[in-house]
Amino acid sequence: MNKQVFSLCGLWVSPDGRAHLSLKSGSDRKEISVPFTSYLWVQDTLVPSEADEVQVEKLGGQAPLNRLLRFCDIQSHQKFVNIYGKANDIETIDSFENQYLLEHQQRLFLGMHFSELRRCQCDIETACSIPGGFSDPHRPGDRILAIGLKTANLSDYLILEDFSDAGEVALLQNFLKVLQNLDPDVLEGHNIFKFDLDYLRVRSQRLGVPLAWGRFGQLATFRNSRFKIAERWLDFPRYEIPGRAVFDTYLMIQLYDVTKRELHSYGLKSVAIALGISNPENGERTYLEGNEIHSTFHEDRNRFIAYLEDDLRETKALSNFLLPTYFAQVQSFPMTLQEATLRGNANKVDLLFLEKYFHAKEALPKPLSVSPFAGGFTKSYEFGAFKNVLHFDVASLYPSLLTVINQNPRTDTLGCFIPLLKELKKYRLEYKKLARETLDEGLKREYEARQMSYKILINSFYGYLGFPGARFADGELAALVTEKGRTLLQMLIAKFQELGCTLLEADTDGIYISTEEYFHNPQLLLQKMSTVMPEGVELEFDGAYQGMFSYKAKNYALFDGKEIIIKGSALRSRGMEPFLKELTDHLIKFLFGRVGQHPKSLIEKIESDIGSGIIDINYLAKSERLSQYPWVYKKMVEATKKPRRAALEVALKMTPIPKMGDKISYFITVGEKKNLPEWQQARSVDQYHPDLLPYDKKYYIKKLNDWYKRYKDFIT
Repeated sequence: MNKQVFSLCGLWVSPDGRAHLSLKSGSDRKEISVPFTSYLWVQDTLVPSEADEVQVEKLGGQAPLNRLLRFCDIQSHQKFVNIYGKANDIETIDSFENQYLLEHQQRLFLGMHFSELRRCQCDIETACSIPGGFSDPHRPGDRILAIGLKTANLSDYLILEDFSDAGEVALLQNFLKVLQNLDPDVLEGHNIFKFDLDYLRVRSQRLGVPLAWGRFGQLATFRNSRFKIAERWLDFPRYEIPGRAVFDTYLMIQLYDVTKRELHSYGLKSVAIALGISNPENGERTYLEGNEIHSTFHEDRNRFIAYLEDDLRETKALSNFLLPTYFAQVQSFPMTLQEATLRGNANKVDLLFLEKYFHAKEALPKPLSVSPFAGGFTKSYEFGAFKNVLHFDVASLYPSLLTVINQNPRTDTLGCFIPLLKELKKYRLEYKKLARETLDEGLKREYEARQMSYKILINSFYGYLGFPGARFADGELAALVTEKGRTLLQMLIAKFQELGCTLLEADTDGIYISTEEYFHNPQLLLQKMSTVMPEGVELEFDGAYQGMFSYKAKNYALFDGKEIIIKGSALRSRGMEPFLKELTDHLIKFLFGRVGQHPKSLIEKIESDIGSGIIDINYLAKSERLSQYPWVYKKMVEATKKPRRAALEVALKMTPIPKMGDKISYFITVGEKKNLPEWQQARSVDQYHPDLLPYDKKYYIKKLNDWYKRYKDFIT
């Protein structure tokens, strides 16, 4: 295959040991298949005696994983892994598609612009045969009403023409035909794994329609999987569609929000409003409640279609926002697009090293244990509200220090860690330059996505060093980097103070200061600070703010003259009750002069409403996403006597019982006895009744008073 002519748009390895490729040349597409043999690395003691099953290649160097095994077929490979597991004596790449990319040094979509990617947004609408119930694909009488498909040039609405099994079969078969004609590289949807594809699968299997969603004449498959988002896990059915990727904006927006913490809900409508995709006040977006969809389908088909179209439009806009970074990543990693979205950064960095070692025919090391080490320097210097605030940031602090130290991990016998890091930094600077210089807005967004993908990768190199289980981890080198980072930050702090600036907050690689002298000329201050910086490490001016409210370490709010940016869980915890969140937001706006009403008057009103019993229960209720399965929690507390948690106790009483990752809302009711623990008084908001099951007024007034005690110094 000529790399200069074709771009690889789809890849699937079949059980019979062939790699099927979807290729693009100009506007033309074609499919071919080529031979493929799977491989893995092992210690010589694990080389099997059956010579007819494997080919054994001896690798260079003194590292312990000194044999590369190639298998005669996929089944032999899987049998070997099942027997010997994934211990330190074996290194295997689970995805055979990733194996192909690594061996042939190929990348998906190389040479393509994001606009050339064949994308298709998918959204389904369903009916429920039980009035007021939730649609269930396992229930015979529940139906798929419509399947919406949107591409760059058209929107296609596939409608259920007859409310019968035969009608639904025709709808599903039409879907297969349209999907194959569109032939997308990526299928996009919001909660597409857990709802749309899963619903389509269950109905198709029930009605005998094949899941012919893939390229190369292949059926889709699925397996139960888990996705880690910060400290919590989310269960979902992972669908593999041969030759295509599935991009779930519901999962990806949660991953995006781990650092931003700007979203209060991950539902499509809520996210679209928060990101400015839709404005509910202008009346252009059609909204339907879940229990209105079925009736609207029959009674007002135009409104139903408008609702479906708006779902597709919002999904596309959200994907426009999230997908380009992953598109850019697979142009750098030997990894499929779906793998890139669902795998962590350590796995991506690992593939780059494995590729280097594979082609050098060098033996692999075993992972070293990583001992705990000190992190970055963090300190809050002042608390309260401040004006004339500047933020300075050391650009890619840890990767920059790594290149200054110029030391590879102890087990990197090829010495490829630092050269690879320098190469990626070079690529990032090239794309940053292109993004600044181009006048084409589409290219600017693409170049920004590419430089951001390199930034993510570059910053992952340091995290990889300290990641337990990473093959080239080196905790001692990671500790040396953080030590030099702490020293540099303290030198910067001393210099800022020497120049008369008021230190507000320092955190790892960034510093907030208040300065009237330099506020309107931050570049002059940056120039004076350059004397502190070591060669190869750059301090950047990252923003000016009219005001900053510093509450405590790593918890602050910034006002840039237009919007307020809040950092830290104490000020915007998702578990905070809405009435306390409104109070906190109001206080911050008051301190920045954005509202005139004094926080005390709002406190008095809320206290009065709580005491009178007229307050909306949803205003008081706490909402949480379950971090574990309720039945697992139940067994754990019964066996270990660990503290009980209100949210999980409420979940255990709900029908059906929610799953891990589901969001529940609960309130505290009046206990039968005094001083009962919170978990015994917690009830689902659906159980609330102002007379039969009221909220505990004393409990919520105490919460209000506790909030006031925490913030009274800033209020008065």
